[in-house]
Amino acid sequence: MTHIIESPSPEEPLPDRTFGWSDMFVGPEEDPRSDGGFEGERATLVGYLRDQRLTLELKCAGLDAEALARRSVPPSTMSLLGLVRHMARVEHYWFRKAMAGEDVPKLYCTEDDPDLDFNGAVPDPEVVAEAWETWRAQVAFAEKLVAGTPDLATPAPTTTSPSPSARSWST
Repeated sequence: MTHIIESPSPEEPLPDRTFGWSDMFVGPEEDPRSDGGFEGERATLVGYLRDQRLTLELKCAGLDAEALARRSVPPSTMSLLGLVRHMARVEHYWFRKAMAGEDVPKLYCTEDDPDLDFNGAVPDPEVVAEAWETWRAQVAFAEKLVAGTPDLATPAPTTTSPSPSARSWST
């Protein structure tokens, strides 16, 4: 059975239907991410992290505080701003605590609110600016740490990693 969708009125044509995600992706000619094919362990680590970080920035580009803080599917607290804060927390944990062995306080996490990275992602321009600044500072630290590590087989100097294998750069 074929269904024909008619316009509500002759003066009001139906919009052209396009692929629903076409505005969610960057065309290959504009995509700043690599196509993979990294050679060697260090190039793979650096390239993979760079591409993942660029993906987050691409998804958030041009969005205001309200759009960044919009929850994906309520009651979930997931939002792009929450992801920026969460990734700052992830970079902070893995590079400062686990790999560098720094004794630093948790980021976007308290005893009362272990999900503060997402729960605190509110549509406030100051919160957005602080999240980006924090994330970029954590990324800069990570990049400097990786660049200054002569041998990626060197185990991390700390025991705060969740497992012994996670203390190695190569895992």
